Amino acid sequence: MKVVILAGGLGTRLSEETELKPKPMVEIGGKPILWHIMKIYSFYGFNEFIILTGYKSHIIKDYFINYYNRYSDITVDMNNNTVEIHKTRHEPWKVTMLYTGQDTMTGSRIKKAQKYIGNDTFLLTYGDGVCDVNIKDLIKCHKASKKTITMTAVQLQGRFGALVIKDNNIITSFMEKPKGNESWINGGFFVCENNVFDYIDDNRDDVVFERAPLENLAHNNELNAYKHRGFWKPMDTLRDKMDLTNMWQKGEAPWAVWNI
Repeated sequence: MKVVILAGGLGTRLSEETELKPKPMVEIGGKPILWHIMKIYSFYGFNEFIILTGYKSHIIKDYFINYYNRYSDITVDMNNNTVEIHKTRHEPWKVTMLYTGQDTMTGSRIKKAQKYIGNDTFLLTYGDGVCDVNIKDLIKCHKASKKTITMTAVQLQGRFGALVIKDNNIITSFMEKPKGNESWINGGFFVCENNVFDYIDDNRDDVVFERAPLENLAHNNELNAYKHRGFWKPMDTLRDKMDLTNMWQKGEAPWAVWNI
């Protein structure tokens, strides 16, 4: 089963980082968040990726073209013009990078990947968020539903801690960033049947996947939810990037299932 990753947006809310690189290449602990996402899928045995690029796509291409040398131990002998590789670090990945346009919307990007996906069920996610969702369980839920798409639904984490206050106005404890009021949002990490392409118009670059395609799927009772109550966090802002980096550096990164 192929994994499709949307990685072409501008990332304007993270402009401190994305002026020089596409958002999926912003690093957590020295590795792009795109690498972290791919490691999640690889842990569950999914190693064939289709990355839908756009903004500064060459940086993503260069990263994977040079991946072998980037993470290997090498000696460069400039006098003899030789390169000796001592130890290699690699992943069992097959990566297709598909340029889908600078300003193309999410739905149209997905449509452009149709010929690379074929007729099979495929996995889909965004290139800017990490999660500890069990991909195998997600797929089981999808197969049992017999729907066109299964979306991982998550609860938005609060930005601020909450106070527990008794009737006498005495604060008794803090609740660290409680989750919302049982509202569920789109957390990405989809499983899609091939007929999802029927919901995306041809020859257009302005189809937003989260609008008409998903809305029409919901209207037709073809959109299944997999409720994930574990960890999920997007990297929308510099604060998000710092939070994720701190978790990684402390060895407290719930999404790093490959390290467990």
